[in-house]
Amino acid sequence: MKALALSAAFAALPAVLVAPDAFAQDSDRGRFAVGAQVGTPGVGVQVQYSVNDYIVLRGGYDLLRWETDDTYDGIEYEADIDFQSPGAFVDLHPFRNGFFVSAGAYLGDRGVDLKSDPDEDVEIGGFTFTPEQVGTLTGRIDLESTAPFLGLGFDNSFTRDGRLGFRVLAGAVFGDAPQVNLEASGGTLSNQPLFQTLLAQEEQEIQDEADDYEILPVVQIGLNYRF
Repeated sequence: MKALALSAAFAALPAVLVAPDAFAQDSDRGRFAVGAQVGTPGVGVQVQYSVNDYIVLRGGYDLLRWETDDTYDGIEYEADIDFQSPGAFVDLHPFRNGFFVSAGAYLGDRGVDLKSDPDEDVEIGGFTFTPEQVGTLTGRIDLESTAPFLGLGFDNSFTRDGRLGFRVLAGAVFGDAPQVNLEASGGTLSNQPLFQTLLAQEEQEIQDEADDYEILPVVQIGLNYRF
């Protein structure tokens, strides 16, 4: 899936890059643009370079930090989301207008830190334990550091006469299943071998839930300034 996603657009690059001069953009129009966007990957900035009427090279950086409460396998956790997502993309404009098809990849560290201090009995590995026995549960869900992206959108930054452009994008990020790590500390049974075995089962339960997030949706809107 990764190879297919990344090669879908790049395979067309040689033909597009050598497109006849008759199809090149007017020389009085700027080929660079900078902008800002907001969406499911967070808030971010980007820079674009228009090679010609058909292809735009785009690089960006998105940041998402969010604290929320979430429940995994019946246990409530404080979830600290920290996504730092630089990315590189190729936007193909097949009709020489605002419509484009995008392919590329998100890079960087993307993860969720988990913490739970149970105030009532919880079930771990099929057995019930008191808060004193469990102590504090801490975990980490790490998403893949390199994740291919495919999407569709509209961007008129290089097709309108004004310098301001509007961009909207929808697509999906493809990656392997997030990796889960779960630990316990401070409880009367935290370091007991049997409890650790049951905790490993609990970790696998969370991993099974995380396996559903190999494909993540991406929706963005943004404004660009061409120069």
